[in-house]
Amino acid sequence: MQQNVNNPVGMDAEEDFASMFEASLKERGGDGLIKEGDIVKGTVITLTKDFVVVDIGYKSEGQVPIAEFTNARGEITIKPGDPVEVLLESRENDTGMVVLSKEKADKMRIWDEISAACERDEIIKGVIVGRVKGGLSVDIGVKAFLPGSQVDIRPVRNLDQYLSKEFEFKVIKFNKKRGNIVLSRRVLLEKQREEQKKETLKNLKEGAILKGQVKNLTDYGAFIDLGGIDGLLHITDMSWGRVGHPSEMFNVGDEVRVVVLKFDPAAERVSLGLKQIQEDPWHRADEKYPVGTRVKGKVVSITDYGAFIEIEAGVEGLVHVTEMSWTKRVKHPSKMIEIGREAEAVVLDIDPKAKRIALGMKQIEQNPWTLLEDKYPIGSVIRGQVRNVTDFGIFVGVEEGVDGLVHVSDISWTQRIKHPGDMFKKGDTVEAVVLNIDVENERFSLGIKQLQQDPWDTLSERTPVGSRVKGKVTKTTDFGAFVEIEPGIEGLVHVSELREERVENPRDVVQEGQEVDVKIIDINTQDRKIALSIKALLHEGEDYREYIRQQQEGSRARLGDVMGNRFNKR
Repeated sequence: MQQNVNNPVGMDAEEDFASMFEASLKERGGDGLIKEGDIVKGTVITLTKDFVVVDIGYKSEGQVPIAEFTNARGEITIKPGDPVEVLLESRENDTGMVVLSKEKADKMRIWDEISAACERDEIIKGVIVGRVKGGLSVDIGVKAFLPGSQVDIRPVRNLDQYLSKEFEFKVIKFNKKRGNIVLSRRVLLEKQREEQKKETLKNLKEGAILKGQVKNLTDYGAFIDLGGIDGLLHITDMSWGRVGHPSEMFNVGDEVRVVVLKFDPAAERVSLGLKQIQEDPWHRADEKYPVGTRVKGKVVSITDYGAFIEIEAGVEGLVHVTEMSWTKRVKHPSKMIEIGREAEAVVLDIDPKAKRIALGMKQIEQNPWTLLEDKYPIGSVIRGQVRNVTDFGIFVGVEEGVDGLVHVSDISWTQRIKHPGDMFKKGDTVEAVVLNIDVENERFSLGIKQLQQDPWDTLSERTPVGSRVKGKVTKTTDFGAFVEIEPGIEGLVHVSELREERVENPRDVVQEGQEVDVKIIDINTQDRKIALSIKALLHEGEDYREYIRQQQEGSRARLGDVMGNRFNKR
């Protein structure tokens, strides 16, 4: 019955109604009047703009804010005639209506249900709705607190990953008066884990292949949850190939199939392997990559001596720095290639047992040295710049990446060259004759002196035996004196050829730097040796041929020994 505000009911009528209401309560087992804070049943009478009017059998109807019957989409979820349970907040308001609340009634009922669940040690469900200091807020009908330490078995760094998700919880603290509920998910997980562990241990043995879930990633490996017990999959056992970090292969939560490598029941330590389930790629590497095969792969490592190329997972080959270019002088492999880039190479050698493959990058292209013999035939003359000067010769640029060596012995026919740097410097332009091309060892031999005829070849024509010539003493020794008769051409005046009489010390007869007249008594073009005589000048008027014949019999042996010793020392 609804009170008519324009025609109020008299006091006697109200008292009669109250008496009837109390009687009604007694009939329903009540112990008197409804009190504020009680939950009562009622029926929806009507809906207004702001309220839902409910008949709870009291002397006046009650009203509930209509918002308490409105869902998230703004739809009203109640209609006249529907039964409803509400909380009596106040007997009457200013308009004479009883103040009711559906939300508070629902919450009180939920608190009662949670209290009963706690007493029965039951599990409850809830949705994590937000982060709060020290943990998370959970909606279980009312707000409850989930401490960070109770979220999972292991500490959780990122609590945001649990937001808006529904889980099962155990109530570990309940205080209805203070409105305080503390939950734990960890307690349930630990119990579940213990049950799983018992089942897992039944099948856990070395060689067993099991399924697990990636639980955690570290720099050295991944921890796999096998079901109540964790195993370590070390980074070296993840793949036959090179793995920089476990995150390259896995994410937390991934399902993975692994094999048990070791199991220590006492310590409950499990070592796992993934690559061991797959065939070692080196077993048939020699069949897949015979010598001469052209392969492509990714550069995975660079050292001072070369670069490693991964041609398939677990199979890497080394390109030595000397096999990177036919012509360039590669000081460091990083000048040619970069880590992570794709490279092409040719298999030069393979040893599956030692797990080694030798690769060559330069073999992808034709060896330019094989073309040099046609471009620069022996005897041809080239012109180039001096690229380097060493103790043993000079290097002359023939073409890009190809240098020819002019050995110090091939610079001059006659000059005594102590160091090539005395005659040449970098950048000088020189001409030289091609002497030899060694394709296999990549050597290009040049000569500068060969641009001219060897003066020794025509020496006998210019100064035949018996000729009288002038020369300068270049050196005196105990056995004679060396005399230069042409630039770079020396002959020996043996001590026996200085005077008619016996000479004890050649330095008593001639001195270094002195110009003397000598007669040529023998020429050995092949050995580049000349025998000279001063005393023979005293016999110019006699039969010189007979004198020469006599002198040659003893002088040639002496000349060979002395000149050989002299030139060997030089």
